[in-house]
Amino acid sequence: MQEIEFYLVDAFSDKSFGGNAAAVCPLEEWLPDETLLKMAQQHNQSETAFFVRTDEGFALRWFTTQYEINLCGHATLAASHVIFEYLDYPQTEIVFSTRFVGDLTVKRNGDWLTLDFPAWESETVENPPALLFSALGISSAKEVRAGRDYMVVLENQQQVESLAPDIAAMVPLEKMVCVTAPGDEYDFVSRFFCPGEGVPEDPVTGSTHSMLIPYWSEKLGKTQMTARQMSARGGDLRCELHGDRVLIGGQATLYLKGKIFLRPS
Repeated sequence: MQEIEFYLVDAFSDKSFGGNAAAVCPLEEWLPDETLLKMAQQHNQSETAFFVRTDEGFALRWFTTQYEINLCGHATLAASHVIFEYLDYPQTEIVFSTRFVGDLTVKRNGDWLTLDFPAWESETVENPPALLFSALGISSAKEVRAGRDYMVVLENQQQVESLAPDIAAMVPLEKMVCVTAPGDEYDFVSRFFCPGEGVPEDPVTGSTHSMLIPYWSEKLGKTQMTARQMSARGGDLRCELHGDRVLIGGQATLYLKGKIFLRPS
């Protein structure tokens, strides 16, 4: 029987029950992909981060309950929190090697961890699908852009907070949907909807800030910004545009620690 350490971490939060929960599993070596997926399904979190120590740092992968994904911000933050706080890691910077987006670094500064992610460009959608608006329950938007996801820009924070979208109606769009606006106390706010996924609204989405940060940096004329994802759990982020990279800062809190027991099949 194989024993594996298990951590459940609230990422982008300095307290329990906030931010976005992620499961984290340090591994001695990679298990079969089928086993990793079954573990993620058993954990039943939006993402499980698995990592293996290497000569250069750590190799990192992310699984939802459905498949492996190419990038996940909150699970990267959660994995970094585990490494810094519970694995006797003496450095202030972690280098993660990934299968899809190259090397990612995470730096520690006190209680804050900063992800160094690729910046994602987006382009204006001149004729956005009517389904996008109807599913969100709005008649129009200040701007609609598209990159990896749709980005719908509204006038103000109250419009973002009051959205009550029909998530199932978004499925034919075949994209995730981020809604954003200038914030009252933050530079910008957002919500992130995941049609067809196990989690209809993601509590805090690090990766979508790879698209939000370049957009708001240009609109606001600044490279350092504060952000809030306005989900029920919510989370604060410190954001910076750095060339073709974005720096995404957040805190994390351990909720649960235990062991997984894998019995040979």
